[in-house]
Amino acid sequence: MAKVAFIGLGVMGYPMAGWLTKAGHEVTVYNRTASKAEKWAAEYGHSFKETPAEAAHGCDFVMACVGNDDDLRQITIGQNGAFEQVKPGAVFVDHTTASAAVARELHADAMARGFAFVDGPVSGGQAGAENGQLTVMCGGDTEAYGRAEPIIMAYAKACKRLGEIGAGQLTKMVNQICIAGLVQGLSEGLHFAQKAGLDGEAVVEAISKGAAGSWQMENRYKTMLADEFNHGFAVDWMRKDLGICLDEAKQNGARLPVTALVDQFYGEVQDMGGQRWDTSSLIKRLSGK
Repeated sequence: MAKVAFIGLGVMGYPMAGWLTKAGHEVTVYNRTASKAEKWAAEYGHSFKETPAEAAHGCDFVMACVGNDDDLRQITIGQNGAFEQVKPGAVFVDHTTASAAVARELHADAMARGFAFVDGPVSGGQAGAENGQLTVMCGGDTEAYGRAEPIIMAYAKACKRLGEIGAGQLTKMVNQICIAGLVQGLSEGLHFAQKAGLDGEAVVEAISKGAAGSWQMENRYKTMLADEFNHGFAVDWMRKDLGICLDEAKQNGARLPVTALVDQFYGEVQDMGGQRWDTSSLIKRLSGK
């Protein structure tokens, strides 16, 4: 079993770090809000530290899951950042959904310091983290990934290397692009069914086993019809992710007209006060309620 640090105990990181202890690893955590790290340590019987550097000291693997590029830089190369104390030969795995550019930047810094860096954003949401059923998309050196994969599988149902550094983040962008279009289509379909006087649940039961079926349909249609949006991935987070996608598209020349439009729609949801509603709340802007 390995000595592992986990940095960032949000709705994803908190249970992910917990799964590492259940797999038998020795885990040390850091969180910007210290009280949450203390709570985690008390719950799981492992230790916490007051800085990312202290948490990373002497560890074989350091995992991170924070909010965005700036947060990631702060906990890695900022004051008392983890990179100050990651030992030579260790592997740093970043689970933040961030840009491919910051992954490449931190990979170069890590290599200069003598340790490996793998970008590994996740999909599956809070429920996936809590149930140890995340999908992890990785980029980085084959050898470093090979060492990290068994550790990652403590909280994942699937983990795959997609290419060199940054490939994990680029794949997560593809994931978010696909979800954006699916949720908008599902929102319009359910809205149309309601306006047509159909039983929305009966309609979904009829079409969900055919070509229209999707994870979003199966897991979100009931709450969408019930006008309930306190589940899953928040609109603010989705807009952050879609912004990353659109910025990358400007660099690589990809055309994302639907993604850009759905991003605007999520902006309207934010204006309605839905910053923390889950992403299925796109249907809310159609109903106008």
